[in-house]
This record gives sequence, C-alpha cells and structure tokens, in this order.
Amino acid sequence: MRVLYVAMRYDYGFPERGPSFEHYNFYECLTQMGLQVDYFDFISIMNEVGKERMNELLFRKVEETKPEVMFTCLFKDEIEPGTLRRITEETETTTVNWFCDDHWRFENFSQRYASCFDWVTTTARSALPKYDAMGFSNVIKTQWACNPFIYHHLGLPLTYDMTFVGQPHGDRRAVVDRVRQAGIDLQAWGNGWKNGRISQDDMIRVFNQSRINLNLSNASVVPQHCIDLSRRGQMAVAAISKLPGGWTLKKFVCDSVLPVIAPYKPDDLGNDSEQIKGRNFEVPGCGGFMLTGEAEDLTSYYIPGKEIACFRTTEELIELARYYLDNEAERREVALHGYERTLREHTYIHRFAEIFERIGHPFERSSAEMLGTLLMGGVPA
Repeated sequence: MRVLYVAMRYDYGFPERGPSFEHYNFYECLTQMGLQVDYFDFISIMNEVGKERMNELLFRKVEETKPEVMFTCLFKDEIEPGTLRRITEETETTTVNWFCDDHWRFENFSQRYASCFDWVTTTARSALPKYDAMGFSNVIKTQWACNPFIYHHLGLPLTYDMTFVGQPHGDRRAVVDRVRQAGIDLQAWGNGWKNGRISQDDMIRVFNQSRINLNLSNASVVPQHCIDLSRRGQMAVAAISKLPGGWTLKKFVCDSVLPVIAPYKPDDLGNDSEQIKGRNFEVPGCGGFMLTGEAEDLTSYYIPGKEIACFRTTEELIELARYYLDNEAERREVALHGYERTLREHTYIHRFAEIFERIGHPFERSSAEMLGTLLMGGVPA
C-alpha cells in the first residue's frame, strides 16, 4: 500500500532540534511495517517555497503519486482547508488526519479542519460527542502508543532512583521541587531544566536505567474556559490549571487587556487538562517502571498497581515513589507486566493496523505477525 505521509520531519519545524515526535513514532513505524511511504515535510517545504506554493505542491504530489492513503498530522494552519478538501473530494486518495490535542484544541482547531478529511482520529474520548454534535461521524478513537522499533528494553543497570523527561511548563517545576524536598533523588531533563535537553537515544537509556520514570499528565497548554466577567458582557478567557492543592486561576486574556478576578466552579471544569501522553507507552515499552498522573481513559490501557502506578496528588506521588523504591521486587514485577502489555496491545503497529482497517485499506500483515517478527529480531523480553 502506498501512503503519502504529511507531517513535520523536525521538532516543531526546527532542524536544529532534531527529528520530531511524529518522525520517530509515526514515520519510522509506517516504514518498518513495509508500506511504501512518500514523505511530505510541509513545514520544511513551506519555509523554502512559501505557504501558497507548498499547498500547490501537496496537491500535485497526490495527483502524481496516487497514494491509497494520505496520512496527515497537522500542526497549525500551514495546510489550507481548501487544499485538503480538493484532495479529499477530487482524488481517489483516502485522507485521514491524526488530531493530537483534542483535549484542549478541539474548539479552536480540530472542528475547523475535521470536515476537510474522509477520516480523522482522536486520542480524547471526551471529544467524541463534540464530533457527533458537529455532524462528523468518521472519527476513530485511537491512542498514543510505543514504536517498538525504537523503544527497546536494553538490559542496562539501574543508575537513577527517579527521573522525569519533559518541559517544566504549568505546575511541573513546583511538583518536582516538592518531590526533591521530600528527600527523593529526582533527575529531570528537558528545555528549562538544569540538565538541559536530552537526545532520543539518551532518553531511551534513561527510561531503561531508572527505577521510577515519572510522567506528569498535564497538557502543555491548559484548556480555555470562557467566563463572562465584565458588567458590559465582554468575554474573558481564563487559563485554569489544576495544582496539587486544587484548581487555581492562572491568567486572563481579555478584550480590554485588563486584569479581572471572579469566582469560578472547579467542578464545572472537568479533567481535560490531564491527558494520556506518548510517555505512558514509551516507558513501559522500554521495560521501565511508570509512575504517572491519572489521565482520561488511562485505565482502558493499563491496570494501575499491576502494570503501572498512578497518583492523583503530589502527596500520593511521593508516597508511591517511596513505596516502590523500598519494594524492588514488586516494582520489577509491575514494570514487566507493563512491558508485556505494551508489546501485546499498545504499539503503533496495532494503532495503524486498526486505522487502516477502519478506513477501508486493511494492512496486509497482522499486528501479531509483525510483532512476532520484531521480537525474533532481538528485542529482549
């Protein structure tokens, strides 16, 4: 099957930052699955020839190569809706887009683009009724996963008690500080931390060499909730974040650019800012122990206490960290069960096989056969 892969090759479009998440996970896995994949790095092409020309080249690429499927992972507004509609409506190619952040980006992004495609995917269960409300039914509920061709169990000695890889946005720095103040040796990597950014290979080694891998589930951009705060009926957008002690109002963006304070109801805000991340699957896929914040629908993929460990508050995070650092055998057993579950059910082989089946282009080799080949190729059990 021929697939036109339309996504960013580099992290946020910057070559100096190295390959993007999409490249490491989507592209690498699709090519390893034996598909004929044509790469269309729309950001790099746009930077070279401009937005309008890039859109023309995308449509021409579809006309010339006639792929069965165009798999897209949009970023912002680089690809025009009109271009996507022309491909969907005027060619034989089946178009599908992977929406990454429907937990917080549905209203201002996904709902504007969904109808441009034959099919879309979402990782947010809470977004399904929103698609239904807009009259779009070709929605596939999928999830992040692990690319087992990259994330391996390496059999390395454990050298860290606890680690975190990710940016210190939101309340993450405060959480890390509280864990350290509790006497737990927590090392952190990423832009904004003292240790700095870490390479893909080094990150996989960290996953393998950590007794506990910490995952903080808050979204990089908190959900926006419109609250009528002014007597004149102006709408202010409140950025609200959930901290260990409860909900807190962090900032406002108002029409008048004036600071406004008003009460709000935490129970009305939902839990959309806590979302499943790729880390939830990548760490267990390396055989690492995962201690993660609770997130929407996470228990559909792993059993807490058996395959991963979950916390709701920073106090519970600290308590569980101490427990598993003191109970090595149980920690290893949980990590092993998480590793087995990941390879059995949560790889991008499984995700793509299901997506292609749903859109009418079934993958020729079964997920089980592909995983069997992979394991025979040397990934340790």
